[in-house]
Amino acid sequence: MNGYSEIEREKTNLINATSISLEQLEKSKNKTLYFEKQRAMNQVRQQVFQQAVQGALGTLSSCLNTELHFRTIRANIGILRSLEWKR
Repeated sequence: MNGYSEIEREKTNLINATSISLEQLEKSKNKTLYFEKQRAMNQVRQQVFQQAVQGALGTLSSCLNTELHFRTIRANIGILRSLEWKR
């Protein structure tokens, strides 16, 4: 009977160790999933930010080009007026 008790105790210990290992594995899996989710969200945030910055730079560049165009036209009008007054 002593050998049977030892086997049962070993079996119980093995079941408990397996249960603990499974719990640790589940916790590790959940942590990994959490970090992967955070990483994916950060990548999306970064892509959205980059697209917003690129859009803003495009708008700014367009505005600056328009402003430069208007200033050039105004300068040319000024030059033409000064030439007209000289005649």
